[in-house]
Amino acid sequence: MPQGKTTLLTSPSSSTGIQRSEKVTTTMETMDKDIKLVAIQLDATGASLDELMRSGQSDVKQAFESFKKNVEKIADMEKSFAKHADEMNSKGKDYFAEWQKEGNKYQNSDIQALSEQRREELGQVYGQIAQNSIGVKSAFRDYVSDVKEVELFLSNDLTSKGLESIANVAQRVVYDGDKLKYAIKDVQTAIDRARAEMKQDGR
Repeated sequence: MPQGKTTLLTSPSSSTGIQRSEKVTTTMETMDKDIKLVAIQLDATGASLDELMRSGQSDVKQAFESFKKNVEKIADMEKSFAKHADEMNSKGKDYFAEWQKEGNKYQNSDIQALSEQRREELGQVYGQIAQNSIGVKSAFRDYVSDVKEVELFLSNDLTSKGLESIANVAQRVVYDGDKLKYAIKDVQTAIDRARAEMKQDGR
């Protein structure tokens, strides 16, 4: 009978901690998938803009339609990335707040100190994701705004002079897309580190 009581007292707390960890890990996995797709789409968007601006382009209208479709895709991905980044930050805060709360329940001071040490170590690793994500979210939003405005400009003036007049801006937008791709990969690196730290197989 005492054994049954022990199970009832310890199981819910342990289960809750594992479930919170799983929620955070699942969100990180979603972000990781987002990043891989975004990197591919940034390349595709930049390539389609380069193709549209290419000197001697024989089918400007078709090239513009290709660019337009890629702009729509990257705009959708920006919204998804921002949403999942916010979710990951929120769930991470909940996870570490609950960990801290439960850490205060230990009667054994050595165990409490170990719990606090691990929480701080993992919190620093996880916090790196949020730090990297803040700048990336802003840069991603600006990039999408720029490619949309290039699209809008050309939708009104898809002439030789129109293309020529926006050539420098288009070149800068492609360059910004390349920079964004590398910045996003920094977020992915931080996620990989956190996932490795939170792996629950004990190895």
